Amino acid sequence: MTAYPVAPAPDAAPAQPNSKPHRSALLSQMRSDTQARIEKAVLALFSSRDFHEVGLIDVARAANVSLQTIYKYFGSKEVLVYTMLDVMLGRLAERMIDHLQGIDDVRERLRKTCWVTLDYMDKHPALMLLMFTAVPVSRHKNIDIYESPELMGAFLGVFKDGQARGVLNSQVSSKVLLDVFMGMIGRVVLMHIVREEKTPLTDQFNELFQILWRAMSAE
Repeated sequence: MTAYPVAPAPDAAPAQPNSKPHRSALLSQMRSDTQARIEKAVLALFSSRDFHEVGLIDVARAANVSLQTIYKYFGSKEVLVYTMLDVMLGRLAERMIDHLQGIDDVRERLRKTCWVTLDYMDKHPALMLLMFTAVPVSRHKNIDIYESPELMGAFLGVFKDGQARGVLNSQVSSKVLLDVFMGMIGRVVLMHIVREEKTPLTDQFNELFQILWRAMSAE
């Protein structure tokens, strides 16, 4: 049998500047302590001041890094904020996937999803303020984590499975269920922060979950 040469696979297209692969490649070269300081600075500055009031020089000073470093890894204020949101919300995705392992019951899967999300948001108020107030809704499409197969797959997997089993409302799409879920949780967390409530939201978890369950179940 004649062996025919196999054409080499074409090289992958180089990542475009400011694309997620490009930013991820750059961040992988950054020291972890440097990234942690920049993340802390972004949270502190953008959650307490209007977006237009914060400059890259402010972030550099707060993080104790050079302005050149900020430009090298991010290039602009928008990319800096979106990238840090990707990193921080990515941790929620990892936690969600880990906590859902081994749970089959639909109600318990939704309950665990609600608990993990509420607990994470409750413990990271600056992140919530950054996401809900510093970034206009029209710009949310620029935050890659919203299209993340890991995070969105974790949420939508719970909802689609529940609909397929006839437990969750199937008269609307799974994406609408996601909107109901995030709309309720997001609003509750945001107003909890704005009102400067001291009691953790998780103390009211059972009551909040009952409200959510009634809104989303097929009963």
